[in-house]
Amino acid sequence: MQPTPPPFDTELDAVLQAMAAEGSTLPDLTAEGIAAARQMLDAAVSDDEQLSHQGFFEVEDRVVPGPEGAPGVSLLICRPVSSGGPRPVIYHVHGGGMVIGNNRSGVDMIVGWARELDAVVVSVEYRLAPEHPHPAPIEDVYAGLSWTADHAREIGADPERIVIAGASAGGGLAAGLALLLKDRKGPRPLGQLLMGPMLDDRNDTPSARQMQGLGIWDRTANESGWTALLGGRRGGPDVSPYAAPARAEDLSGLPPAYLDVGSAETFRDEVVAYASRLWQTGEVAELHVWPGGFHGFEGFAPQAALARTAVAARLNWLRRLLAE
Repeated sequence: MQPTPPPFDTELDAVLQAMAAEGSTLPDLTAEGIAAARQMLDAAVSDDEQLSHQGFFEVEDRVVPGPEGAPGVSLLICRPVSSGGPRPVIYHVHGGGMVIGNNRSGVDMIVGWARELDAVVVSVEYRLAPEHPHPAPIEDVYAGLSWTADHAREIGADPERIVIAGASAGGGLAAGLALLLKDRKGPRPLGQLLMGPMLDDRNDTPSARQMQGLGIWDRTANESGWTALLGGRRGGPDVSPYAAPARAEDLSGLPPAYLDVGSAETFRDEVVAYASRLWQTGEVAELHVWPGGFHGFEGFAPQAALARTAVAARLNWLRRLLAE
């Protein structure tokens, strides 16, 4: 018997019902569905003119060296054209369930924050599953961050003030990146902003079971995304923490973290557990559980009161972090 799920926020529930009426509530993660979703997403992202914020940013696409033996990594770089600097960097990892998306997906919100904070945005494009399973995505993300730190002055940025940020799958990859940077003794980020992150391939928390068949990203979709990334290893004993950060045995020595999640989404319990483990190791973490929020609600319903509150809280955390 499925546990009783928590209710959706009233405004958000209306959005979900409208999406359900259109038949667009849950993604179709068949091979054909992934191809169609990729094509649709590529056509919907912002162009250079929109990302420039009326000339505030210079927008550049640059291919930098990828992991050893792998193709180059595409970075979208948005940097203020005014003099000044070196500026902080928001290093953005896009979402998309590990199977869709590119370096312009979801970057609009990040660029808006960067304008307020006078920061540089670097958004990384990584190889997607299932064509490119783990470790391809995390290694691409690592290569892009390494280039950003090594070439920060070239793009008017401060290599000591890089914040890694991502939502959903991008949040999971950002958390994995923080672990990988620590273990490889790479550049230390100033902080990690994990928005509804996808952290645990085991997919068996109470919230995953509660939200089966509900919301935007349910247990079935989550299993499909993780299987695309990990294949038959999903849920087994030998999953890398760089793929599924909830698997990490040691969360000490990580940069300050901001985590948020909806109370009515699959990822709720794994995000709360990850924040709790950070606190238990003596690390700094700020956690928000948005009441009645479904996965990605701030993107699907940006005008809802809860969405505005959530986005403002993220920006406020960034502002405080960069002021320290």
